[in-house]
Amino acid sequence: MAVTPITDRAAGENPLPETDYRAAIVGTGFMGRVHARSVQVAGGRVVGAVGSTLERAAAAQSDLQADAVYATLDELLDRADVDVVHVCTPNHLHESVVLAALAAGKHVVCEKPLATSTPAAEAMTAAAREAGRIAAVPFVYRFHPMVREARERVRAGEVGTIFLAHGSYLQDWLLHPTDDNWRVDPHLGGPTRAFGDIGSHWCDLMEFVTGERIARLSAQSSTVNKLRGVETLRDVTTEDVVVVQFATRSGAIGSVVVSQVSAGRKNRLLLEVSGSRGSLAFDQENPEQLWWGGRARSSQLVRDPETLSSAAARYARVPAGHPQGYQDCFDAFVADTQAAIGGHVPDGLPTFDDGLRAARLAEAVITSARDSEWVEVPT
Repeated sequence: MAVTPITDRAAGENPLPETDYRAAIVGTGFMGRVHARSVQVAGGRVVGAVGSTLERAAAAQSDLQADAVYATLDELLDRADVDVVHVCTPNHLHESVVLAALAAGKHVVCEKPLATSTPAAEAMTAAAREAGRIAAVPFVYRFHPMVREARERVRAGEVGTIFLAHGSYLQDWLLHPTDDNWRVDPHLGGPTRAFGDIGSHWCDLMEFVTGERIARLSAQSSTVNKLRGVETLRDVTTEDVVVVQFATRSGAIGSVVVSQVSAGRKNRLLLEVSGSRGSLAFDQENPEQLWWGGRARSSQLVRDPETLSSAAARYARVPAGHPQGYQDCFDAFVADTQAAIGGHVPDGLPTFDDGLRAARLAEAVITSARDSEWVEVPT
């Protein structure tokens, strides 16, 4: 479909065209509820939902505020009034659900990682392109206003020539051997866990803010808890920790530490970028501020729609001093997806191309950690 990019808008304005947003939710867990809320905030409706069983879908219907629930995906896709399908299933089901939704003529929002392999991500991206449908991936940390402010300052040349980017993404929800989840199983979550689940977010954020592209990388990974389970222990092959060094196509270097077993860190995504004129740092656990560093002076920039660039201010939904957070990012992502379906793609909407990029990075990390060597990342 022909689309017109939207690059910015002033705070408080709402020039994005309104369009019907009748959504189907596939997957009724935590992420399904997050998606459903954002659909409703955007003025849309959840017209139907399907879960792993009809009973689970029925139990979640109230939380999702869904008009109806269905026993099968085919029944849901047969509805003519479904505009967009939100795929919130375990990772191994993404490919089949997405391809079915596209074949039915629906737009698609698919949770990340887009797929558990690069060939599957390539097939999904090609199918979306051939179908002419909007296909988006919720790399939602892009939608923090202070991330947009960082990006605009890089674009304006205020950082200068970038030569270093580094940071981390740290969690602790899988610290203990008794902590378990379907993501630990490679048959359900894919061959990479810590990097595929959250390291992909960090790499997307770094490339989005800086405009740099990782060209080659060297990775190490560690499985801290080699046995997991509550009553019955099972072997674990997916990683708990990953450390990645990289070089970008322009010659910058960097590193990222990714962990799901760092005690006390709940969701600490940190990105710091250094260039010839200045540095900046964003911490997702303190999203209302952006650290800005110069040789003569350093400062903390606050999320104030009156002083932010227009590209950042349009995501500042409330006045300064009233904190925004993760769900606000998701709300903004769905609103921008709605605008794209209406024919106007806002600047920075993450698409299946970005999901494919993440799959290629994940494959390079797996290969490097396995073979203990530097690996080139395909363009």
